[in-house]
Order: sequence, then C-alpha cells, then structure tokens
Amino acid sequence: MEKEFNVLISGGGTGGHIFPALSIAGGIKERFPQANILFVGAFGRMEMEKVPAAGYEIIGLPVSGFDRKNMLRNVKVLFRLWKSIRMAKKILKDFRPDIAIGVGGYASGPMLKAAQKKGIPTLLQEQNSYAGVTNKLLAKKADAICVAYEGMEKFFPSEKIVLTGNPVRQNILRCPLSKEEAREKFGLKRDCRTVLVVGGSLGARTVNNCIIASLPKIAATEHVQFIWQSGKYYDATARQAMDEVKPGNVRQMAFVTNMDEAYRAADLVVSRAGASSISELQLLGKPSVLVPSPNVAEDHQTKNALALANRGAAVMVTDAEAPGKLIDTALSLVADETKLKSLGDNVAKMALRDSVTKIVNRVVEIVDKK
Repeated sequence: MEKEFNVLISGGGTGGHIFPALSIAGGIKERFPQANILFVGAFGRMEMEKVPAAGYEIIGLPVSGFDRKNMLRNVKVLFRLWKSIRMAKKILKDFRPDIAIGVGGYASGPMLKAAQKKGIPTLLQEQNSYAGVTNKLLAKKADAICVAYEGMEKFFPSEKIVLTGNPVRQNILRCPLSKEEAREKFGLKRDCRTVLVVGGSLGARTVNNCIIASLPKIAATEHVQFIWQSGKYYDATARQAMDEVKPGNVRQMAFVTNMDEAYRAADLVVSRAGASSISELQLLGKPSVLVPSPNVAEDHQTKNALALANRGAAVMVTDAEAPGKLIDTALSLVADETKLKSLGDNVAKMALRDSVTKIVNRVVEIVDKK
C-alpha cells in the first residue's frame, strides 16, 4: 500500500466511541505518517470538541437518534437524517477515502451506508459484547468487523469477524509514576487505600448521587481516600456538596485529564460498564465495582458487566441497587486485599492486547486488496 492514503473515521457521541476512534487514527498515523485522516461525527456531540483537540479535522452531521417516547419529534429526526445522507455523499466526493471506518454512534450510520453504496471498503469496530443497532445494520456489506468479545457470530457474519479487543488510550498504559507518587499528584496520602470513581466524561447521575449522599460517611472513614470524577454535567452539584461536607480524603473534579496517574493511584475503580472503560480495566488488571447504566441501547452495559462478574473479574452493583449498597461495597472491598488481588488477576486474564495494531493490520489488508 502507498504511504499516502485517505482514511475516513465516523462515529462518536460518547467517550466510549471517541477514544477508540482516536486510538485507531493514532495507530494509522504512527505507521503511515502521510495518511490523510478525516473524522465525521454528530454535530453538537462530544467528538466535535475532542477530535480537534487531538489534532484531527472533523465534519459534523446534523443526525440525531430516534425519540421512542415522542414519535412526533421524529419528523425532525428524519429531516436531519435526510440532510446527513446528502452531506455524507458530498464528503465522499470531496475526500475520496480509500476506506471508511465506523466506530458506532449516530453519525456512522449515514456515513458508512453512503460509503458502502459507493463501493468504498468499510471496517466496523464494535466495542460491546452486545452489538449496537448501527453496526448490525452495516455488517452485511462491511469488509471486516473488529470485535472485543467472543461469540459475536450471533450479530455478525462469522467470516467477517476479527477478534482484536478494544483500542484504548495508549497513555494510560505508560504511567511512569509509582502508586505512591501518583497519589501525591492528586494531593492524597501516599500510604492510604484509594478508590477512583469515574462516571464517564459527561458523568453518571446515580454514581454521583451515591457519592454525595455518602460524603459524611466517606469523610469519617480512616485509611481510605477517593478520587472522584463527577463529569461536567454534575460538577456544580458535586462542588457544592464538597463545600458543605469538606471531606479531607476526597479529590473531586469534573474531568480527570491524567487518567494514567488516576488509575495508577487507585486500588479499586468504581465505574459505569462502558466497553472502553472495561478494556482499560482489563489491560491494567484493576479491580472494579461496575454500575451498568440502564439508559443505553439494548442494556448492553449490563451484558458487559456480567461478562466480567461471571468470571470473578469484577463486582457488579445494579443502578437500582446502588443507592443502598454502592459505597458500602466499595469501602468493604478496598479493605479486602485477598479479594482485590483475585479480581485484579482475573480481569487481567481477559485482556486482549495490541488491539490498535491488529485493527491497522486489517485496514492495510483491505486497502491493499482494493
């Protein structure tokens, strides 16, 4: 394959889609510095901020999801879809990609469908153990489907499946600090058990409410400290709660930019069960309490969490159970060295490594074949 070629990457909506997409782009640029990469996302969504910040060009489509509660609103949704399809055709004409990569999310539907109709090779990357609707619709005409879980034949043609694992933010695997040094970076004690709470980049209402309700208990707990990523939507509420209780053993922030150091500092992670988060926990061998979000398509986060919990690789607390047991579970678990080691060992065994390399290899094969 020639070193200079055009790659279109489409999808987004959440960090779970965007971070894998950026990892794939980084893998392509590392191997082929002259490659031209264009992202296509959904206008107004998170990718429109994160992708340019990573140094890539992005075009936003006006596409949005269907409203299952108010069907009348879908008139606007259909108009936006029609407009997005027209824009997708123009993008293909102007950019002339050698391959289009879809990572799931609103924008990847019209963009990848348009590419397939034009005969442009497509590769899909499915992060979850339960395939998303968009990828299922695109699978029949895709050239390859890169997955992170075994048994995906129930969703996709078996001959197109490539087991690669999920690409993750590479910097989280390269933290140069010791656990004690990482804790100091957050203004925490070096020798104190540490819980990292992450609800995703936007935040998780239930997880945040559990922390807020338990701040007095956390503040009174000796030998345990917390790093709390509340997400930008809940930052003001979280800061108000912190001001009222003033716990000396909690560091709260809207978004943790140095996630490599946060992971290194932590003995236990409390997290939603998004595919990217789970892949990071597997690669790092981190014990976790997973609280699946009930507000996702096909309840795929519960399926993700069960894939770990059933192997003794994580503890699952449902969203409904969380108010009554999440913090107590975390405090009990972080003090149990034997259980922490067992969870860490088991989750590390599930890791699929070198995902980006495997996906880039498949991209090369597809483009060379073309």
